[in-house]
Amino acid sequence: METFTISVLDLSIVFIYLLLIIWWGLKNGKSSDSQSYFLAGRSMSWKVVGLSLFAASISSTTLIGQSGDAYHTGIAVFNYNLTGIIVMVFFAIFLLPLYLKSAVFTIPEFLEKRFDHRSRYYFSAICIIGNIFLDAAGALYAAALIIKLIVPEADLQLIIIIFAIIAASYTIPGGLSSAINAELIQAVILILGSVILTVICFNNGGDYFYNLFASDDILTKLIRPLTDTATPWLGLIVGMPVLGIYFWANNQTLVQRVLSAKSVEEGRKGVLFTGFLTMSTLFIIVLPGIIAKNLFPGLEKPDMVYPTMVLQLMPVGLLGIMFAALLSALTSTLSAIMNSTSTLFTMDFYAQFSKNKDSARLVKVGKISSCIAILVAAIWAPNIGQFGSLLKYYQEMLSYIAPPIVGAFIMGIFNKRVNGTGAFIGLITGLFIAVLLLFFKPFIFGDLHFLLIVPFLLVFSMIVIYVTSLMFSKPANEKLTNTTFSINDIKSEITELKSESWHKNYLFWSLVLLILSALIWIVFS
Repeated sequence: METFTISVLDLSIVFIYLLLIIWWGLKNGKSSDSQSYFLAGRSMSWKVVGLSLFAASISSTTLIGQSGDAYHTGIAVFNYNLTGIIVMVFFAIFLLPLYLKSAVFTIPEFLEKRFDHRSRYYFSAICIIGNIFLDAAGALYAAALIIKLIVPEADLQLIIIIFAIIAASYTIPGGLSSAINAELIQAVILILGSVILTVICFNNGGDYFYNLFASDDILTKLIRPLTDTATPWLGLIVGMPVLGIYFWANNQTLVQRVLSAKSVEEGRKGVLFTGFLTMSTLFIIVLPGIIAKNLFPGLEKPDMVYPTMVLQLMPVGLLGIMFAALLSALTSTLSAIMNSTSTLFTMDFYAQFSKNKDSARLVKVGKISSCIAILVAAIWAPNIGQFGSLLKYYQEMLSYIAPPIVGAFIMGIFNKRVNGTGAFIGLITGLFIAVLLLFFKPFIFGDLHFLLIVPFLLVFSMIVIYVTSLMFSKPANEKLTNTTFSINDIKSEITELKSESWHKNYLFWSLVLLILSALIWIVFS
Protein backbone atom coordinates (compact mmCIF):
# COMPACT_ATOMS: atom_id res chain seq x y z
CA MET A 1 0.00 0.00 0.00
CA GLU A 2 1.36 3.43 -0.96
CA THR A 3 1.95 5.78 1.98
CA PHE A 4 1.97 9.55 2.22
CA THR A 5 3.31 12.27 4.48
CA ILE A 6 1.43 15.23 5.91
CA SER A 7 2.98 18.50 7.11
CA VAL A 8 3.05 19.69 10.71
CA LEU A 9 0.74 22.57 9.72
CA ASP A 10 -1.85 20.20 8.26
CA LEU A 11 -1.63 17.88 11.27
CA SER A 12 -2.15 20.89 13.54
CA ILE A 13 -5.23 21.92 11.56
CA VAL A 14 -6.63 18.39 11.85
CA PHE A 15 -5.99 18.30 15.60
CA ILE A 16 -7.50 21.76 16.22
CA TYR A 17 -10.50 20.98 14.02
CA LEU A 18 -11.31 17.75 15.85
CA LEU A 19 -11.01 19.56 19.20
CA LEU A 20 -13.34 22.26 17.88
CA ILE A 21 -15.92 19.67 16.81
CA ILE A 22 -15.82 17.99 20.21
CA TRP A 23 -16.11 21.34 22.03
CA TRP A 24 -18.95 22.53 19.79
CA GLY A 25 -20.83 19.27 20.16
CA LEU A 26 -20.53 19.33 23.96
CA LYS A 27 -21.48 23.02 24.11
CA ASN A 28 -24.70 22.43 22.21
CA GLY A 29 -25.72 19.16 23.84
CA LYS A 30 -29.08 18.65 25.54
CA SER A 31 -29.63 15.88 28.03
CA SER A 32 -32.07 17.33 30.55
CA ASP A 33 -34.84 14.92 29.52
CA SER A 34 -35.43 12.04 27.12
CA GLN A 35 -37.05 14.16 24.37
CA SER A 36 -34.12 16.60 24.43
CA TYR A 37 -31.50 13.85 24.51
CA PHE A 38 -32.97 11.56 21.87
CA LEU A 39 -34.82 14.02 19.58
CA ALA A 40 -33.21 17.43 20.30
CA GLY A 41 -36.53 18.65 21.74
CA ARG A 42 -38.31 18.29 18.37
CA SER A 43 -37.28 21.89 17.63
CA MET A 44 -35.11 21.76 14.49
CA SER A 45 -35.67 23.95 11.43
CA TRP A 46 -35.58 22.64 7.84
CA LYS A 47 -32.05 23.96 7.24
CA VAL A 48 -30.71 22.13 10.29
CA VAL A 49 -32.63 18.95 9.41
CA GLY A 50 -31.38 19.03 5.82
CA LEU A 51 -27.71 19.68 6.60
CA SER A 52 -27.54 17.16 9.44
CA LEU A 53 -29.36 14.54 7.35
CA PHE A 54 -26.87 15.06 4.52
CA ALA A 55 -23.87 14.91 6.87
CA ALA A 56 -25.14 11.73 8.52
CA SER A 57 -25.76 10.13 5.11
CA ILE A 58 -22.19 10.83 3.93
CA SER A 59 -20.92 7.71 5.61
CA SER A 60 -17.97 5.52 4.74
CA THR A 61 -20.09 3.74 2.11
CA THR A 62 -20.80 7.08 0.41
CA LEU A 63 -17.58 9.05 0.61
CA ILE A 64 -15.04 6.23 0.52
CA GLY A 65 -17.13 3.51 -1.12
CA GLN A 66 -18.73 5.51 -3.94
CA SER A 67 -15.53 7.23 -5.03
CA GLY A 68 -13.83 3.82 -5.00
CA ASP A 69 -16.65 2.26 -6.99
CA ALA A 70 -16.51 5.14 -9.50
CA TYR A 71 -12.78 4.51 -9.88
CA HIS A 72 -13.47 0.84 -10.55
CA THR A 73 -16.71 0.80 -12.58
CA GLY A 74 -17.48 4.43 -13.50
CA ILE A 75 -20.40 6.76 -12.94
CA ALA A 76 -23.01 4.03 -12.49
CA VAL A 77 -22.64 4.11 -8.70
CA PHE A 78 -24.37 7.52 -8.72
CA ASN A 79 -27.59 5.69 -9.57
CA TYR A 80 -27.92 4.91 -5.87
CA ASN A 81 -27.97 8.63 -5.07
CA LEU A 82 -30.30 9.52 -7.95
CA THR A 83 -32.71 6.80 -6.94
CA GLY A 84 -32.34 8.01 -3.36
CA ILE A 85 -33.50 11.48 -4.44
CA ILE A 86 -36.65 9.98 -5.97
CA VAL A 87 -37.19 8.08 -2.72
CA MET A 88 -36.77 11.30 -0.71
CA VAL A 89 -39.61 12.89 -2.66
CA PHE A 90 -41.78 9.81 -2.01
CA PHE A 91 -40.78 9.89 1.67
CA ALA A 92 -41.53 13.61 2.07
CA ILE A 93 -44.97 13.36 0.49
CA PHE A 94 -46.33 10.07 1.84
CA LEU A 95 -44.42 8.74 4.87
CA LEU A 96 -42.94 11.70 6.73
CA PRO A 97 -46.33 13.21 7.75
CA LEU A 98 -47.37 9.90 9.29
CA TYR A 99 -44.11 9.59 11.25
CA LEU A 100 -44.39 13.11 12.70
CA LYS A 101 -48.13 13.02 13.36
CA SER A 102 -47.80 9.75 15.27
CA ALA A 103 -45.18 11.46 17.54
CA VAL A 104 -42.87 8.44 17.69
CA PHE A 105 -39.31 8.36 19.05
CA THR A 106 -38.25 5.50 16.78
CA ILE A 107 -39.30 4.03 13.45
CA PRO A 108 -39.89 0.59 15.06
CA GLU A 109 -42.29 2.37 17.43
CA PHE A 110 -44.28 3.38 14.35
CA LEU A 111 -44.59 -0.31 13.45
CA GLU A 112 -46.07 -0.98 16.88
CA LYS A 113 -48.62 1.80 16.43
CA ARG A 114 -49.62 0.32 13.07
CA PHE A 115 -49.23 -3.38 13.91
CA ASP A 116 -48.15 -4.60 17.36
CA HIS A 117 -45.17 -4.91 19.72
CA ARG A 118 -43.77 -8.01 17.95
CA SER A 119 -42.94 -6.09 14.77
CA ARG A 120 -41.46 -3.29 16.85
CA TYR A 121 -39.08 -5.56 18.75
CA TYR A 122 -38.04 -7.42 15.62
CA PHE A 123 -37.29 -4.33 13.53
CA SER A 124 -35.57 -2.55 16.42
CA ALA A 125 -33.30 -5.54 16.97
CA ILE A 126 -32.46 -5.66 13.24
CA CYS A 127 -31.70 -1.92 13.27
CA ILE A 128 -29.42 -2.22 16.31
CA ILE A 129 -27.50 -5.12 14.78
CA GLY A 130 -27.20 -3.29 11.43
CA ASN A 131 -26.10 -0.06 13.13
CA ILE A 132 -23.32 -1.80 15.01
CA PHE A 133 -22.02 -4.40 12.55
CA LEU A 134 -22.69 -2.60 9.23
CA ASP A 135 -22.71 1.16 9.77
CA ALA A 136 -20.58 1.90 12.83
CA ALA A 137 -18.02 -0.82 12.12
CA GLY A 138 -17.81 0.32 8.48
CA ALA A 139 -17.16 3.94 9.45
CA LEU A 140 -14.47 2.92 11.96
CA TYR A 141 -12.79 0.68 9.42
CA ALA A 142 -12.78 3.45 6.79
CA ALA A 143 -11.22 5.92 9.24
CA ALA A 144 -8.52 3.38 10.13
CA LEU A 145 -7.65 2.81 6.46
CA ILE A 146 -7.12 6.54 5.98
CA ILE A 147 -4.82 6.88 8.98
CA LYS A 148 -2.79 3.85 7.89
CA LEU A 149 -2.00 5.67 4.64
CA ILE A 150 -0.01 8.16 6.69
CA VAL A 151 1.14 5.91 9.53
CA PRO A 152 1.33 2.40 8.00
CA GLU A 153 2.92 0.90 11.09
CA ALA A 154 0.00 1.99 13.29
CA ASP A 155 -2.14 -0.81 14.70
CA LEU A 156 -5.53 -1.04 12.96
CA GLN A 157 -7.40 -1.87 16.15
CA LEU A 158 -5.79 1.02 18.04
CA ILE A 159 -6.78 3.53 15.36
CA ILE A 160 -10.35 2.22 15.45
CA ILE A 161 -10.53 2.62 19.23
CA ILE A 162 -9.21 6.21 19.04
CA PHE A 163 -11.88 7.21 16.52
CA ALA A 164 -14.55 5.51 18.57
CA ILE A 165 -13.48 7.61 21.57
CA ILE A 166 -13.51 10.83 19.51
CA ALA A 167 -17.07 10.26 18.30
CA ALA A 168 -18.25 9.11 21.72
CA SER A 169 -16.70 12.07 23.55
CA TYR A 170 -19.44 14.51 22.52
CA THR A 171 -22.26 12.25 21.33
CA ILE A 172 -22.77 10.30 24.54
CA PRO A 173 -22.90 13.32 26.90
CA GLY A 174 -24.97 15.58 24.63
CA GLY A 175 -27.24 13.28 22.64
CA LEU A 176 -28.85 14.17 19.31
CA SER A 177 -28.36 17.93 19.78
CA SER A 178 -24.59 17.42 20.06
CA ALA A 179 -24.55 15.17 17.00
CA ILE A 180 -26.65 17.52 14.87
CA ASN A 181 -24.76 20.69 15.80
CA ALA A 182 -21.42 19.01 15.10
CA GLU A 183 -22.78 17.75 11.78
CA LEU A 184 -23.71 21.27 10.68
CA ILE A 185 -20.08 22.34 10.77
CA GLN A 186 -18.93 19.06 9.24
CA ALA A 187 -21.42 19.29 6.36
CA VAL A 188 -20.40 22.83 5.42
CA ILE A 189 -16.66 22.10 5.60
CA LEU A 190 -17.05 18.82 3.73
CA ILE A 191 -19.02 20.43 0.89
CA LEU A 192 -16.60 23.36 0.53
CA GLY A 193 -13.54 21.11 0.75
CA SER A 194 -14.98 18.64 -1.75
CA VAL A 195 -15.74 21.45 -4.21
CA ILE A 196 -12.10 22.59 -3.98
CA LEU A 197 -10.90 19.01 -4.48
CA THR A 198 -13.18 18.62 -7.50
CA VAL A 199 -11.82 21.80 -9.10
CA ILE A 200 -8.25 20.58 -8.54
CA CYS A 201 -9.12 17.16 -10.01
CA PHE A 202 -10.58 18.71 -13.16
CA ASN A 203 -7.63 21.06 -13.51
CA ASN A 204 -5.25 18.11 -13.34
CA GLY A 205 -7.17 15.54 -15.34
CA GLY A 206 -10.48 16.92 -16.59
CA ASP A 207 -9.58 16.16 -20.19
CA TYR A 208 -9.60 12.45 -19.35
CA PHE A 209 -13.26 12.61 -18.27
CA TYR A 210 -14.27 14.83 -21.22
CA ASN A 211 -12.68 12.38 -23.64
CA LEU A 212 -14.46 9.45 -22.00
CA PHE A 213 -17.78 11.28 -22.25
CA ALA A 214 -17.22 12.31 -25.88
CA SER A 215 -16.37 8.74 -26.87
CA ASP A 216 -19.46 7.28 -25.16
CA ASP A 217 -17.27 5.21 -22.86
CA ILE A 218 -19.18 2.86 -20.57
CA LEU A 219 -17.53 4.54 -17.57
CA THR A 220 -19.71 7.63 -18.19
CA LYS A 221 -22.99 5.74 -18.56
CA LEU A 222 -25.64 5.61 -15.82
CA ILE A 223 -27.84 3.24 -17.83
CA ARG A 224 -25.98 -0.05 -18.25
CA PRO A 225 -26.78 -3.33 -20.05
CA LEU A 226 -28.63 -6.03 -18.16
CA THR A 227 -25.39 -8.03 -18.02
CA ASP A 228 -23.46 -5.20 -16.33
CA THR A 229 -21.86 -6.33 -13.07
CA ALA A 230 -22.11 -2.88 -11.44
CA THR A 231 -25.70 -1.68 -11.96
CA PRO A 232 -27.80 -3.51 -14.58
CA TRP A 233 -30.54 -1.18 -15.88
CA LEU A 234 -33.37 -3.34 -14.53
CA GLY A 235 -31.86 -3.05 -11.05
CA LEU A 236 -32.49 0.71 -11.17
CA ILE A 237 -36.22 0.01 -11.42
CA VAL A 238 -36.82 -3.05 -9.26
CA GLY A 239 -33.92 -3.09 -6.79
CA MET A 240 -32.52 0.33 -5.95
CA PRO A 241 -35.83 1.97 -4.94
CA VAL A 242 -36.38 -0.74 -2.32
CA LEU A 243 -32.92 -0.25 -0.83
CA GLY A 244 -33.45 3.51 -1.06
CA ILE A 245 -36.70 3.36 0.91
CA TYR A 246 -34.97 1.36 3.62
CA PHE A 247 -31.99 3.75 3.74
CA TRP A 248 -33.87 7.06 3.64
CA ALA A 249 -37.33 6.26 5.05
CA ASN A 250 -36.90 3.29 7.43
CA ASN A 251 -33.38 3.90 8.75
CA GLN A 252 -33.50 5.20 12.34
CA THR A 253 -30.04 6.79 12.02
CA LEU A 254 -31.24 9.15 9.29
CA VAL A 255 -34.96 9.46 10.01
CA GLN A 256 -34.22 10.43 13.63
CA ARG A 257 -33.04 13.80 12.26
CA VAL A 258 -36.40 14.24 10.54
CA LEU A 259 -38.22 13.30 13.74
CA SER A 260 -36.45 16.25 15.42
CA ALA A 261 -38.17 18.73 13.05
CA LYS A 262 -40.49 21.26 14.66
CA SER A 263 -43.30 20.51 12.17
CA VAL A 264 -44.28 18.40 9.17
CA GLU A 265 -43.59 21.36 6.88
CA GLU A 266 -40.08 21.88 8.28
CA GLY A 267 -39.37 18.16 8.04
CA ARG A 268 -40.46 18.02 4.41
CA LYS A 269 -38.35 21.03 3.45
CA GLY A 270 -35.37 19.50 5.25
CA VAL A 271 -35.66 16.19 3.35
CA LEU A 272 -35.97 17.98 -0.01
CA PHE A 273 -32.99 20.19 0.87
CA THR A 274 -31.03 16.98 1.47
CA GLY A 275 -32.12 15.84 -2.00
CA PHE A 276 -30.49 18.87 -3.63
CA LEU A 277 -27.32 18.40 -1.54
CA THR A 278 -27.22 14.71 -2.49
CA MET A 279 -27.36 15.65 -6.18
CA SER A 280 -24.06 17.47 -5.70
CA THR A 281 -22.28 14.19 -4.88
CA LEU A 282 -22.12 13.50 -8.62
CA PHE A 283 -19.61 16.34 -8.89
CA ILE A 284 -17.84 16.17 -5.52
CA ILE A 285 -17.50 12.39 -5.12
CA VAL A 286 -18.25 10.39 -8.27
CA LEU A 287 -16.61 12.39 -11.08
CA PRO A 288 -13.37 12.93 -9.12
CA GLY A 289 -13.29 9.16 -8.57
CA ILE A 290 -13.39 8.60 -12.34
CA ILE A 291 -10.69 11.20 -13.00
CA ALA A 292 -8.53 9.52 -10.35
CA LYS A 293 -8.46 6.45 -12.59
CA ASN A 294 -6.17 8.43 -14.86
CA LEU A 295 -4.32 10.37 -12.17
CA PHE A 296 -3.61 7.36 -9.93
CA PRO A 297 -3.79 4.20 -12.06
CA GLY A 298 -3.41 0.78 -10.50
CA LEU A 299 -4.36 1.56 -6.91
CA GLU A 300 -4.26 -1.59 -4.79
CA LYS A 301 -7.65 -0.93 -3.19
CA PRO A 302 -10.44 1.17 -4.79
CA ASP A 303 -11.48 2.26 -1.28
CA MET A 304 -8.24 4.26 -1.13
CA VAL A 305 -9.18 6.56 -4.04
CA TYR A 306 -10.73 9.44 -2.08
CA PRO A 307 -8.04 9.54 0.65
CA THR A 308 -5.36 9.35 -2.07
CA MET A 309 -6.85 12.32 -3.93
CA VAL A 310 -7.00 14.34 -0.73
CA LEU A 311 -3.44 13.53 0.31
CA GLN A 312 -1.88 13.85 -3.17
CA LEU A 313 -3.71 16.80 -4.70
CA MET A 314 -4.55 19.22 -1.90
CA PRO A 315 -1.87 21.85 -1.12
CA VAL A 316 -0.45 22.45 2.36
CA GLY A 317 -3.03 24.07 4.62
CA LEU A 318 -5.98 23.07 2.47
CA LEU A 319 -4.89 19.46 2.89
CA GLY A 320 -5.30 19.79 6.65
CA ILE A 321 -8.77 21.28 6.31
CA MET A 322 -9.90 18.65 3.79
CA PHE A 323 -8.35 15.80 5.73
CA ALA A 324 -10.08 17.01 8.88
CA ALA A 325 -13.38 17.23 7.03
CA LEU A 326 -12.89 13.72 5.65
CA LEU A 327 -12.26 12.28 9.11
CA SER A 328 -15.01 14.30 10.75
CA ALA A 329 -17.47 13.08 8.12
CA LEU A 330 -16.75 9.60 9.38
CA THR A 331 -17.07 10.63 13.03
CA SER A 332 -20.38 12.38 12.25
CA THR A 333 -21.66 9.07 10.90
CA LEU A 334 -20.51 7.37 14.09
CA SER A 335 -22.21 9.95 16.29
CA ALA A 336 -25.45 9.56 14.33
CA ILE A 337 -25.29 5.78 14.64
CA MET A 338 -24.54 5.84 18.36
CA ASN A 339 -27.42 8.17 19.09
CA SER A 340 -29.90 6.18 17.02
CA THR A 341 -28.74 2.89 18.55
CA SER A 342 -29.12 4.20 22.08
CA THR A 343 -32.57 5.56 21.18
CA LEU A 344 -33.65 2.21 19.76
CA PHE A 345 -32.47 0.20 22.76
CA THR A 346 -33.74 2.66 25.37
CA MET A 347 -37.17 3.43 23.92
CA ASP A 348 -37.96 0.12 22.21
CA PHE A 349 -36.66 -2.27 24.86
CA TYR A 350 -35.70 -0.75 28.20
CA ALA A 351 -38.67 1.63 28.45
CA GLN A 352 -41.06 -1.19 27.55
CA PHE A 353 -39.90 -3.61 30.23
CA SER A 354 -38.55 -1.47 33.07
CA LYS A 355 -40.72 -0.09 35.84
CA ASN A 356 -38.22 2.72 36.43
CA LYS A 357 -38.48 4.73 33.22
CA ASP A 358 -38.49 8.35 34.30
CA SER A 359 -36.83 10.76 31.88
CA ALA A 360 -33.50 11.02 33.71
CA ARG A 361 -33.23 7.24 33.93
CA LEU A 362 -33.90 6.87 30.20
CA VAL A 363 -31.12 9.35 29.40
CA LYS A 364 -28.70 7.41 31.63
CA VAL A 365 -29.58 4.11 29.95
CA GLY A 366 -29.17 5.77 26.55
CA LYS A 367 -25.63 6.86 27.43
CA ILE A 368 -24.68 3.40 28.67
CA SER A 369 -26.09 1.68 25.58
CA SER A 370 -24.13 4.10 23.35
CA CYS A 371 -20.92 3.06 25.10
CA ILE A 372 -21.65 -0.64 24.62
CA ALA A 373 -22.63 -0.16 20.94
CA ILE A 374 -19.45 1.68 19.98
CA LEU A 375 -17.31 -0.81 21.90
CA VAL A 376 -18.80 -3.80 20.04
CA ALA A 377 -18.45 -1.98 16.70
CA ALA A 378 -14.79 -1.22 17.43
CA ILE A 379 -14.09 -4.88 18.19
CA TRP A 380 -15.82 -6.09 15.00
CA ALA A 381 -14.52 -3.39 12.60
CA PRO A 382 -11.17 -5.06 11.65
CA ASN A 383 -13.09 -8.04 10.22
CA ILE A 384 -14.64 -5.90 7.47
CA GLY A 385 -11.45 -6.12 5.40
CA GLN A 386 -12.32 -9.64 4.32
CA PHE A 387 -15.40 -8.43 2.40
CA GLY A 388 -13.43 -6.83 -0.47
CA SER A 389 -14.82 -3.29 -0.44
CA LEU A 390 -16.96 -1.24 1.91
CA LEU A 391 -19.66 -0.65 -0.69
CA LYS A 392 -19.94 -4.33 -1.57
CA TYR A 393 -20.01 -5.30 2.12
CA TYR A 394 -22.82 -2.86 2.86
CA GLN A 395 -24.95 -3.40 -0.25
CA GLU A 396 -24.86 -7.20 -0.14
CA MET A 397 -25.98 -7.29 3.49
CA LEU A 398 -28.66 -4.63 2.93
CA SER A 399 -30.10 -6.37 -0.12
CA TYR A 400 -31.07 -9.39 2.03
CA ILE A 401 -32.26 -7.55 5.15
CA ALA A 402 -34.18 -4.61 3.67
CA PRO A 403 -36.93 -6.08 1.38
CA PRO A 404 -39.09 -7.74 4.08
CA ILE A 405 -38.95 -4.61 6.22
CA VAL A 406 -39.80 -2.31 3.32
CA GLY A 407 -42.61 -4.68 2.41
CA ALA A 408 -44.08 -4.43 5.92
CA PHE A 409 -44.02 -0.62 5.82
CA ILE A 410 -45.54 -0.38 2.34
CA MET A 411 -48.29 -2.87 3.09
CA GLY A 412 -49.00 -1.31 6.49
CA ILE A 413 -49.25 2.24 5.21
CA PHE A 414 -51.10 1.62 1.94
CA ASN A 415 -53.28 -1.38 2.87
CA LYS A 416 -55.66 -1.11 5.82
CA ARG A 417 -56.50 -4.83 5.83
CA VAL A 418 -52.98 -5.91 6.81
CA ASN A 419 -52.69 -6.71 10.52
CA GLY A 420 -49.99 -7.28 13.14
CA THR A 421 -49.89 -11.06 12.88
CA GLY A 422 -49.50 -10.97 9.10
CA ALA A 423 -46.73 -8.37 9.34
CA PHE A 424 -44.82 -10.34 11.96
CA ILE A 425 -45.05 -13.61 10.02
CA GLY A 426 -43.86 -11.79 6.89
CA LEU A 427 -40.90 -10.26 8.72
CA ILE A 428 -39.81 -13.55 10.29
CA THR A 429 -40.20 -15.40 7.00
CA GLY A 430 -38.11 -12.70 5.31
CA LEU A 431 -35.40 -13.07 7.94
CA PHE A 432 -35.33 -16.83 7.40
CA ILE A 433 -34.92 -16.33 3.63
CA ALA A 434 -32.15 -13.75 4.22
CA VAL A 435 -30.21 -16.20 6.39
CA LEU A 436 -30.60 -18.90 3.71
CA LEU A 437 -29.24 -16.53 1.07
CA LEU A 438 -26.15 -15.78 3.14
CA PHE A 439 -25.17 -19.42 2.86
CA PHE A 440 -26.97 -20.77 -0.22
CA LYS A 441 -27.37 -17.81 -2.61
CA PRO A 442 -25.40 -19.51 -5.45
CA PHE A 443 -27.73 -22.53 -5.29
CA ILE A 444 -30.91 -20.42 -5.23
CA PHE A 445 -30.16 -17.48 -7.56
CA GLY A 446 -26.86 -18.46 -9.16
CA ASP A 447 -24.90 -15.41 -10.31
CA LEU A 448 -27.94 -13.12 -10.42
CA HIS A 449 -27.04 -9.55 -9.40
CA PHE A 450 -28.15 -8.69 -5.87
CA LEU A 451 -30.24 -5.76 -7.17
CA LEU A 452 -32.28 -8.26 -9.18
CA ILE A 453 -32.73 -10.51 -6.14
CA VAL A 454 -34.29 -7.67 -4.13
CA PRO A 455 -37.70 -7.64 -5.92
CA PHE A 456 -38.14 -11.41 -5.42
CA LEU A 457 -37.64 -10.96 -1.67
CA LEU A 458 -39.91 -7.90 -1.57
CA VAL A 459 -42.81 -9.45 -3.48
CA PHE A 460 -42.52 -12.72 -1.58
CA SER A 461 -42.64 -10.90 1.77
CA MET A 462 -45.61 -8.74 0.72
CA ILE A 463 -47.56 -11.80 -0.44
CA VAL A 464 -46.87 -13.58 2.87
CA ILE A 465 -47.92 -10.48 4.83
CA TYR A 466 -51.17 -10.03 2.93
CA VAL A 467 -52.23 -13.69 2.74
CA THR A 468 -51.54 -14.39 6.40
CA SER A 469 -53.32 -11.17 7.38
CA LEU A 470 -56.49 -12.47 5.70
CA MET A 471 -56.40 -15.44 8.08
CA PHE A 472 -56.83 -13.16 11.09
CA SER A 473 -59.22 -10.37 12.05
CA LYS A 474 -59.00 -6.84 10.66
CA PRO A 475 -56.88 -4.34 12.62
CA ALA A 476 -58.70 -2.09 15.10
CA ASN A 477 -59.49 1.46 13.97
CA GLU A 478 -56.98 3.00 16.39
CA LYS A 479 -54.24 1.06 14.60
CA LEU A 480 -55.08 2.96 11.39
CA THR A 481 -55.08 6.50 12.83
CA ASN A 482 -52.03 8.55 11.76
CA THR A 483 -50.39 5.37 10.44
CA THR A 484 -52.07 4.80 7.07
CA PHE A 485 -52.22 6.79 3.84
CA SER A 486 -55.33 8.84 3.16
CA ILE A 487 -56.07 10.30 -0.26
CA ASN A 488 -58.29 12.89 1.42
CA ASP A 489 -55.33 14.23 3.40
CA ILE A 490 -53.36 14.70 0.16
CA LYS A 491 -56.30 16.48 -1.49
CA SER A 492 -56.65 18.81 1.50
CA GLU A 493 -52.93 19.61 1.40
CA ILE A 494 -53.03 20.40 -2.32
CA THR A 495 -55.98 22.74 -1.74
CA GLU A 496 -54.09 24.56 1.04
CA LEU A 497 -50.91 24.78 -1.03
CA LYS A 498 -52.72 26.65 -3.81
CA SER A 499 -52.69 29.73 -1.61
CA GLU A 500 -48.92 29.40 -0.95
CA SER A 501 -46.33 31.16 -3.09
CA TRP A 502 -44.37 28.80 -5.37
CA HIS A 503 -41.11 29.02 -3.44
CA LYS A 504 -42.81 27.82 -0.24
CA ASN A 505 -44.60 24.92 -1.93
CA TYR A 506 -42.86 21.61 -1.21
CA LEU A 507 -44.59 19.99 -4.20
CA PHE A 508 -42.92 22.54 -6.51
CA TRP A 509 -39.46 21.69 -5.15
CA SER A 510 -40.29 17.99 -5.33
CA LEU A 511 -41.05 18.43 -9.03
CA VAL A 512 -37.78 20.34 -9.55
CA LEU A 513 -35.85 17.47 -7.95
CA LEU A 514 -37.57 14.90 -10.16
CA ILE A 515 -36.91 16.92 -13.33
CA LEU A 516 -33.22 17.45 -12.48
CA SER A 517 -32.83 13.74 -11.75
CA ALA A 518 -34.42 12.84 -15.10
CA LEU A 519 -32.10 15.28 -16.91
CA ILE A 520 -29.02 13.71 -15.33
CA TRP A 521 -30.19 10.25 -16.41
CA ILE A 522 -30.75 11.54 -19.95
CA VAL A 523 -27.37 13.30 -20.19
CA PHE A 524 -25.47 10.24 -18.94
CA SER A 525 -27.55 7.58 -20.66
